[in-house]
Amino acid sequence: MNATDWATLWAFVSLLLFLGLVIYLKVPGTIGKALDKRADEIKSQLAEAARLREEAQALLAEYQRKRKEAEAEAEHILASAKREAAMLADEAKRKTEEYVARRNQLSEQKIKQAETDAISAVRSAAVDIAIAAAQKIAAEKATGATGDALFQNAIDQVRTRLN
Repeated sequence: MNATDWATLWAFVSLLLFLGLVIYLKVPGTIGKALDKRADEIKSQLAEAARLREEAQALLAEYQRKRKEAEAEAEHILASAKREAAMLADEAKRKTEEYVARRNQLSEQKIKQAETDAISAVRSAAVDIAIAAAQKIAAEKATGATGDALFQNAIDQVRTRLN
């Protein structure tokens, strides 16, 4: 046997001793248990992840439902606000029209009153002028007691007719 054969023999014997020691120390069982434990941990983590995912999906569904409800409520509030704004605008328009109508009516009444006052003033001035003219004419044409009586009678007639 040469040196290479001896080295091969010793390597083979060492391998057998190593494998025997590994089997004697139950290393494959320990490795199997460690792998089984790791597999169980991974399974529990997967189960936990699946549970968390289901919870997240449930929360997502709940929040989507709440969002839809909030959107519906917001649309309702917006529609209500639009209706109320339209009602307020209509009421303001109506009140403004009523105010303008009242102001126009009041202005017309003031104009009529001013017209009536002006007509009365003109009549009164015309009466005064007519009386003065009648006095002057009667004073020039009538003299004495008869003139005074005629003059007074004419003045009374003018006053009753003009007023």
